[in-house]
Amino acid sequence: MIENLKKLKVGKVISNPKMSDYTTYKVGGNALAIVYPTNVDNLIKLLKYLNENKIKHKILGNGSNLIFSDNLYEGVLIKLDEFNKLEINGTVITVGAGYNLIKLCMKAARLGLAGLEFASGIPGTVGGAVFMNAGAYKSDMGYIVSEIKALTPDYQVITLYNKDLDFHYRNSFLQKNPDYICLEAKLVLKQGDAETIMEVIADRKQRRLLTQPLEYPSAGSVFRNPENDFAGRLIEGLGYKGKNIGGAYVSEKHANFIINKNNATASDVRNLIKEIQKKVKEKYNINLIVEQEFVD
Repeated sequence: MIENLKKLKVGKVISNPKMSDYTTYKVGGNALAIVYPTNVDNLIKLLKYLNENKIKHKILGNGSNLIFSDNLYEGVLIKLDEFNKLEINGTVITVGAGYNLIKLCMKAARLGLAGLEFASGIPGTVGGAVFMNAGAYKSDMGYIVSEIKALTPDYQVITLYNKDLDFHYRNSFLQKNPDYICLEAKLVLKQGDAETIMEVIADRKQRRLLTQPLEYPSAGSVFRNPENDFAGRLIEGLGYKGKNIGGAYVSEKHANFIINKNNATASDVRNLIKEIQKKVKEKYNINLIVEQEFVD
């Protein structure tokens, strides 16, 4: 299969990658391959080959919201890093799905474009952020994405507008329809003052450093906040700060973070998540929804 992928000449092929190198938790087994298609035509060519040969596959961004298992992922991961074009016209940004979200946020800030400040601490790609409707500080991608170009399951490139994308808290049309692939996004920001925007970003970075365990591998907030409540408060109420399974720990700084403190396995992380869900359900009768995705 690896030889066949290379013969397709669609882009770089890495065989037998360790998923701990491609995820922010730094856990997981290996995959069969990662492919970096160079353009839409090559992406389509790759997908047709994978689908015709019934080979499991998945789009992989920066791996900041994925928890692979410790076993082999018997499929091919597709990284859209080459989809990184960037055009800025006034307050409108057209950007490829593989572009780094933090890098984009900082570029916009320096140009005095406001509205993307919430993303200054989200280590994902633009495509992953649209898929997840990533957000922070009471804002998210749904507020700034006007439209995206997407590849449909029958290999058509279409435009989906904000209303089509059905953005809700950490949710979107793309999550419910994972066979649609975000290729690029158009963001509409507002003109602001670069110095003021940079100050907001610096202030939030300082707050994150004080309140979040950024010194350890993690994937950010583990659970969505229940309505009118905070997952961190519920977990803290269990007395679970510092609780561990193997090398995976509930952060002492922020109870809604699980950190890889001591060479955790994917099973350590997953089992700790499941235990917290069970205990929160028993104590509060609340079903905590995991913000991250388990990949097997």
